[in-house]
Amino acid sequence: MKLLDKYILKKFLTTFVFVVLILVSVILVIDFTEKNDDFIKNNVAISEILFDYYLNLIPYYANMLSPITVFIATVFVTAKLASHTEIVAILSSGVSFKRLLVPYLIGSTIIGAVIFVLIGWVIPDANKESVAFQVKYVKSPFTYDKRNIHVKIAPETYVYLESYNVTANVGYNFALESIDDTKLKSKLTSSNVQWNAEKNKWHMDSYVLRTFDGEKETLFKGEALDTTLNLTPKDFESTYKLEQTMTLTELNRFIEEKRSRGADDIETYLIEKYERFSYPFAIIILTVIGVIVSARKARGGVGFQIALGFFLAFIFIIFVITSRSLAQVGDIDPKFAVWIPTLVFTGIGFLLYRYVPR
Repeated sequence: MKLLDKYILKKFLTTFVFVVLILVSVILVIDFTEKNDDFIKNNVAISEILFDYYLNLIPYYANMLSPITVFIATVFVTAKLASHTEIVAILSSGVSFKRLLVPYLIGSTIIGAVIFVLIGWVIPDANKESVAFQVKYVKSPFTYDKRNIHVKIAPETYVYLESYNVTANVGYNFALESIDDTKLKSKLTSSNVQWNAEKNKWHMDSYVLRTFDGEKETLFKGEALDTTLNLTPKDFESTYKLEQTMTLTELNRFIEEKRSRGADDIETYLIEKYERFSYPFAIIILTVIGVIVSARKARGGVGFQIALGFFLAFIFIIFVITSRSLAQVGDIDPKFAVWIPTLVFTGIGFLLYRYVPR
């Protein structure tokens, strides 16, 4: 790595860290202003607010803003270099524009790699604490209000509940069906089923078991039964920001489990998974665009380039929000939707590189 690379890379990384700290600080102040009434109402200790909530929330916001902050940092650094005629001197010495991009690409690759590790395994663990804090002190008490619940718990086994009470961990009008192809083999029913935390089993005070062999039906009535199912009270708990609290390994496992149960609400988790892979690439693309739009010296100073940087960052955010919304309602495949902003800005970067004077 040459002296020039080290010079630009140092400026780029330090500016990135500075921009992240500034923007995250602003967001935390706004967040505290919004939630202060909840903290006072619930008499939350300052230590809990600082260490259980905000300390764990900082990495989340730093990651969420990373594509934007790296873009703003790139524009600011490059525009400053251009205003001081440093870029003109660099290009005049025989360094090509492609070669000028090298330290930026190195920096954005470092940031992208670090972000990928953080969002894959580190930040989800921090989110477990901050989300639990929000559920406890900020969000309204959770109630499970779904009716007529059907869950596939094994390849040929299905559970039905008319309703479920999360406070008492009791399911009402329970049915457990075993189906081979399209034929019902057995059906276990009970007026209610309750979770026994000590045994980690479901308990029924009375039940009816019907078994079918062709045209023949056998009926058995029992007084009490404890049974183990691939279903626990955790499946009925709040899913508030659940996707953000799972590591990449846990998220993959959770998605596969949802698919095996035939669930139709996995779009949110697929979006979260694919976004974690797209973020590093978005960071690199936005860095290249930032260099292109701000490398030319302007008579009016760096103000226009920085304003342009914020404008393009705003457009990127709109693309992210829009594509995510379309994926959540099922209009676009989540894998494609997540990559739309990166693909669009890759095209923009290509056009800018070819036609914008530098």
